[in-house]
Amino acid sequence: MAHVDLEQIKRRYGIIGRDARLDEVLDTALQVARTDLSVFIQGESGTGKEVVPRIIHDHSLRKTRRYIAINCGSIPEGTIDSELFGHVKGAFTGAVSDHDGYFGAADGGTLFLDEVGELPLSTQVRLLRVLETGEYIPVGGSEPRRTNVRIVAATNVEIAKAIREGRFREDLYYRLCTISVKMPPLRERGVDVVLLFKKFAMDTAQLYGIPEPLRLTLEAEHVVMSYKWPGNIRQLKNVVEQMSILSEERSVGPETLAHFGITPSVETTELTVRDAAVAAAPDEGVEHTLKMMQMMIHSLKMDVEMLKRRMDAGGEAETGLVRRLPAPVAPDYGARAEDPVYSDYAELSERPVPQERADFRAPAEEDDDEEDLNLEKMERRMIEKALRRSRNRRKVAADDLGISERTLYRKIKDYGIEE
Repeated sequence: MAHVDLEQIKRRYGIIGRDARLDEVLDTALQVARTDLSVFIQGESGTGKEVVPRIIHDHSLRKTRRYIAINCGSIPEGTIDSELFGHVKGAFTGAVSDHDGYFGAADGGTLFLDEVGELPLSTQVRLLRVLETGEYIPVGGSEPRRTNVRIVAATNVEIAKAIREGRFREDLYYRLCTISVKMPPLRERGVDVVLLFKKFAMDTAQLYGIPEPLRLTLEAEHVVMSYKWPGNIRQLKNVVEQMSILSEERSVGPETLAHFGITPSVETTELTVRDAAVAAAPDEGVEHTLKMMQMMIHSLKMDVEMLKRRMDAGGEAETGLVRRLPAPVAPDYGARAEDPVYSDYAELSERPVPQERADFRAPAEEDDDEEDLNLEKMERRMIEKALRRSRNRRKVAADDLGISERTLYRKIKDYGIEE
């Protein structure tokens, strides 16, 4: 299925996300739609399993017939057989007339059995017969009835464990699982969490007339992407609605998230704030990266020029002292000259430093066209430079680089930088 078709499907069914596994699920649904194969969807509660059978039905040859979705876990065990397979008049107290049941009503269409893992064993036997022969017997009846129904089933139960414990029939599982689909949990969908947060924030603001929707800071994006989200999309939507109504601030930072119980999970894969920004908003991320590159190149050029002038003058080389380090070039995040971070640097730049402790040499002069634009090398040089200027004070260096101290620590380890 072409990528453009998947985007159309997402728009039609309100699906938000760029995760490759989500695209694979949608692609599988579209491929099997025009067949009559049974589809078995597995995934945690709240991952959006219910959208897959709807897509399958709407793109199948049965799309003009009925589509019925049933939550098997919400029907009492005493009435589940009657609801699914119908009953005849007088089958039990209150059965004043014949009842077709869902299998009769959905004849020629599609039946979505959600939470099929909650079915009683006796009902599982009846369901297996329908799948094998297309026949079923209503409760209290003696004559079999026929139905032509396409079954799509879903569950959040760990089926392999349920089969081992005797709670789910293995033969029924293989009948249902002609095509298997696994919905990825929200915690494994990366930047999709940020996209969904923005969508729910906009929807909530529009629904309740809130002038400005919530927006995440870069640090907050990192938090929501590393949180476990045990309730998946359903939990995320609830949290966004709560914050939209109860939070006075429209800019959501890590402190606000923590107030609503959303904190980083160390077990999940860590993403840097900059990586999250690039993934969530490619245009803004590219612009930010280009600005960082420009500042890095400018800073390096300034250092080269300064050292060149000093070497030409010969003053520092003869005295054995480097009296003044070049003023740091830091990203402009609205800081003022009197801010503590920058005043610390100003103080450092005035202190004499013995030449034998200076761990850099003047780099060779290069033409503009021969600049080394490798991002990793430039990033490493900037980290080393920030550490030298801050005298290995990570907090100060991290503030100068515009990243968190935790991210700086990880990058030091990744690049093998000696402090």
